[in-house]
Amino acid sequence: MDEESERMRIVFMGTPEFSVPILNALVDAGHEVAAVYCQPPRPAGRGKKDRPSPVQRQAEALGLEVRFPVSLKGASTQAEFAALKADVAVVVAYGLILPQAILDAPSAGCLNIHASLLPRWRGAAPIHRAIMEGDRETGVCIMQMEAGLDTGPVLLRAVTRIKDEETTGQLHDRLSGLGAELIVKTLDELHDLTPQRQPEEGVTYAAKIDKAEAQVDWSDSAVRVSQMIRGLSPFPGAWCDVGGERVKLLGSRLAKGQGKPGAVLHGFTIACGEGAVEITQAQRAGKKAMPADEVLKGLVLGDSLG
Repeated sequence: MDEESERMRIVFMGTPEFSVPILNALVDAGHEVAAVYCQPPRPAGRGKKDRPSPVQRQAEALGLEVRFPVSLKGASTQAEFAALKADVAVVVAYGLILPQAILDAPSAGCLNIHASLLPRWRGAAPIHRAIMEGDRETGVCIMQMEAGLDTGPVLLRAVTRIKDEETTGQLHDRLSGLGAELIVKTLDELHDLTPQRQPEEGVTYAAKIDKAEAQVDWSDSAVRVSQMIRGLSPFPGAWCDVGGERVKLLGSRLAKGQGKPGAVLHGFTIACGEGAVEITQAQRAGKKAMPADEVLKGLVLGDSLG
């Protein structure tokens, strides 16, 4: 942090891996992190033991105070938050609704890092939906939070092109890094920025991904099938039926060829309702994700896929 930048007292609120580079950037920039709020440890793995979130693990490694209330609605929880006397709260993929008392507590309010170009893709799964719908670009917005769902005015935004074969996992990592850079810049310039109200036109909502929508429909066009495969990679993973086995499809590109939807044209190139898709990465049940040519060494596709 340069001498002209103001060191701020921050409450950080985030939970998944996406939030970790942003927490690191705030610490590296010299800001004081008064406390870190994240979701409580949850049962995970075969033993169903409580597993701390990525943010909790990193915050503890940095020696920061960690709090994980199950709700922010209680008066005592809100009083504890207000007692931190934060200049600003930085919120990114936290997982709880912030009541008005929380929004009002920091002197400069609460700033949200949202992985889309608002007002497009408000809501839970903006990265997945942008790829699944074939958007050519996306980005990150730093937004002043208010009671509505991702409706607040935007302070800064950064735009990036979505690459032709990019998956949600790859774009996730790029946007996390972009968000880290942008929040540091926002805090450096906070008192000079003019919030811009979001336009009323162009609002879309990124509904949470439902595993029920993950089965590939080969009668869709190759463009749509490839967008779906890349948009659902790595989680929850688009899948198809191969001889009674559910196989996840985690990478794809458009290919030449045509045939009956689901027909195996050659290698792992599959005919769609229009055009064809080449699968570049897949995962069999109980195995690791591998390049398609490695998967095919132990998997017989047959004439068509379900």
